[in-house]
Amino acid sequence: MALPALGYILTFRDSPALRQLLLPAMMMMMRSIGFILVLALAGATLRPPLSKECSLIGLWQNDLGSEMKVMGVSSTGYFFGTYLTSVTSSDKPISESPIHGSQQMGDQEQLTFGFTVAWSFSDSTTVFVGQCFVDDKGKETLQTMWLLRKKADSRQDNWKATLVGTNVFTRAKYKSPGRAGRVL
Repeated sequence: MALPALGYILTFRDSPALRQLLLPAMMMMMRSIGFILVLALAGATLRPPLSKECSLIGLWQNDLGSEMKVMGVSSTGYFFGTYLTSVTSSDKPISESPIHGSQQMGDQEQLTFGFTVAWSFSDSTTVFVGQCFVDDKGKETLQTMWLLRKKADSRQDNWKATLVGTNVFTRAKYKSPGRAGRVL
C-alpha cells in the first residue's frame, strides 16, 4: 500500500516505522467502516413492520375536497370533531360543523365507525357509516356511505328529502384555513 506524502510516495516496505505507526490505525478504521456498513444494512432491512392499526384521530379529506377533523376518541369509542364540506345546495355560506360518532373498539386494524354531522349552516343532518382500511404500505383509507336528510317543506315533499352517497377519505396534511366551498 502506498501513501502520498510531501510530493513523493512512501510505502510500508520503505519505512518499517511508518508501517508500525499507521497499520493499527488503518486496521481500526477499516473495522469501523465495516461496523458502520453492517449497522446501516441492518437498519434498512430490520426495521419494524408498518402498523396495520387504524386511528380516526387527525385530519381527513374526501374525494370531493371536504375535510373532517377528528379531535379525540374516548376509551369507549366515542369521538368528536369538525367537518368542513366543500359542497352544498344551501345559499348560506359554508362553515365548520360539529361531528359526533362512535367506533368499534375491538379490532383496531379494520375498525368500523359511524358519525353524525349537524350542519351549522343549513337545516340538514348527515349520517356516515364506514370502515377504515390500511394497505400494505400503511396508508389508511376510510370507505364511507352517507345519508343526508334535508328539511322537507311538507309531507308530500318527504320523498325527495333524503340523499344517499359514498365518499372515500384519506389522511390530509394540515393547511391554513380559508378555502371557500363549492355550491352544487
